[in-house]
Amino acid sequence: MKRPMVQKLGVVLEPTKKSFEKEAVLNPACYQEGENIHLFYRAIDGHFKSSIGYAKLRGPMNVVERWNKPIIEREFPYEKKGVEDPRIAKVGRTYYMTYVAHDGKNAVTAYAKSKDLVNFEKRGVISPKIAYADADKIFQHPEFGGGRLKDAYSLFASYYRESAGEDVLIWHKDSILFPKKINGQFAMLNRILPDMQIVFFKSFSNLKKSFWENYISQLSKYVVLENKHWFETRNIGGGCTPIETPKGWLVIYHAVEELNKGRRYHAGAALLHKKDPLRVVGKLHEPLFSPEESWEISGDVSNVVFPTGTAIFGDTLYIYYGAADTRIAVASVNLPELLTALTDSSLSHHG
Repeated sequence: MKRPMVQKLGVVLEPTKKSFEKEAVLNPACYQEGENIHLFYRAIDGHFKSSIGYAKLRGPMNVVERWNKPIIEREFPYEKKGVEDPRIAKVGRTYYMTYVAHDGKNAVTAYAKSKDLVNFEKRGVISPKIAYADADKIFQHPEFGGGRLKDAYSLFASYYRESAGEDVLIWHKDSILFPKKINGQFAMLNRILPDMQIVFFKSFSNLKKSFWENYISQLSKYVVLENKHWFETRNIGGGCTPIETPKGWLVIYHAVEELNKGRRYHAGAALLHKKDPLRVVGKLHEPLFSPEESWEISGDVSNVVFPTGTAIFGDTLYIYYGAADTRIAVASVNLPELLTALTDSSLSHHG
């Protein structure tokens, strides 16, 4: 079987002259309602501070509405540098937006709730408020109960401690809710570098420091996707909200290739078991797509495709992604062909 063919459809949103998004627009959360797609995107101003903008598409590419101001602003000290890279999922009757809050030193995950996709109530930080210095003691000692973690966990801990200080918190990005509860619990993709994990919890109120300390002490049990291939040499991380399919949960993620000349970001694809998403049904050996077009190669951060949202029309999956950290572009792939490839042992692997 051949690899699924991805078609690059081009740029759908560019920066504008509006002050809040004059530098870049990127990494949109997407929620599809019939023919309409709601885009909640990271907008960067001239001081490189981020807020979240809003646009609506009718069909996969036709912009029919775009706000002149952010839909979510920076408000609190923990987000004074930016509210960034939102992801959205509807669980039950509530829309949950997870996003990165950056204070200039720490990058943590916060969330907001909405009933109408217009009015969002911020609910605060849900990240582990644990310094890397403390987490690294757990990473290096499997007797804490979690089993062996590879050296890269400690290497990333050292990297952030050296660059931001001994008290820097775990760099916690790419937290993405599954759009339904699994075995009665919320399930959330989670990235503690360099891998992707899943965290299960009954209520957001559970996500306190003691919860995370226990979770990190058992972290190896919750690793779902590891960086194994040539295009994942530095790390992998979350991408789009998981998509429920008859064959399992489809996860479009990002992967970072480390090269002497700089990092290169790719899009990858994996399929997780529907009832037990810690079981990998299939993961493509090769990138789903890579930076090749001019709008992906050149920008604020060059050589980046960073998938964060999807929509489905017929048999076609549309993937919305940040291109070179400057603009938002769209790619498409035949969904049945992609699912077949993910279960073909010549193109993907299990576990």
